[in-house]
Amino acid sequence: MKNLIVIRHAKSDWDQPSLADIDRPLNNRGRQDAPLMGSALKFRGLEPDLIVSSPAKRALETAGLIAEAVGYDGEAIAVRDGIYMQGTEVLIEAIRSLEDACSRVYLIGHNPCLTELVARLAGESIGHVPTCGTVSIEFAVDSWAHVMEGSGRLAFFDDPKRHR
Repeated sequence: MKNLIVIRHAKSDWDQPSLADIDRPLNNRGRQDAPLMGSALKFRGLEPDLIVSSPAKRALETAGLIAEAVGYDGEAIAVRDGIYMQGTEVLIEAIRSLEDACSRVYLIGHNPCLTELVARLAGESIGHVPTCGTVSIEFAVDSWAHVMEGSGRLAFFDDPKRHR
C-alpha cells in the first residue's frame, strides 16, 4: 500500500510585485496554516517517510513548517524542480519514480496542477484544492511505478478553514 498526501503550498505574500513568482514567500496566514495542517496530519497518524517539494520559496516554507509539525527532519526534504509548474504528466512521472521503501509521501506543490493530479489519480474531482489543502490518496500497489490514472482511492480532503 502506498499513500500520497498532496499538499498545496500555504497562502503566499503578494506585497512585493517585483519578486519573481518562484521567490514569493508565505504571508502571515500561510505561516499559521502550514503548521496547523501539519498538526492535523500528525493527529491522524500520517507522518511521512518522505517530503517532496517544489523549489518555489512558498512551497519550501510550507514543507518546512509542516515537517516541523509532524516531526520530520527539515533537512531531509527532497526538492524537485519538476514539481514547479511543469504539468500533471511531470508530477505523475515524479510519483512513479519515488523509492519503494517510502510508503507515505507528502508532495507539496502548486495549482492548478495539484487539483488536476488528484482528479486524475483518484478518478474523481474534489473541486479546487485551496492553499494548504491536503488530499490523501491511497494506492493498492507495492511499487510507486505502478501508480496510474484512476488507480488511487481518495482517503480524505482537508482544508485549513476546517481547523481555524
